[in-house]
Amino acid sequence: MKPAAPPVLRATRLLDQIRDRIRYKYYNLRTEQAYVQWVRMFVKWHDLRHPRDMGQLEIEGFLAIMNE
Repeated sequence: MKPAAPPVLRATRLLDQIRDRIRYKYYNLRTEQAYVQWVRMFVKWHDLRHPRDMGQLEIEGFLAIMNE
């Protein structure tokens, strides 16, 4: 039996969509705050480009910098 599909995201803003999905999965509030902060840092690092316009190269570059 397949698990139920998550509900369609109604929010239009990226961070609101992330919060909605995290809350759907019943993650801890601190986890939500950490994930939202990581996304903010990622977007700011790439000059406010939307993540849908980026790919693996940008993700790996960001993680490499954060790992230093």
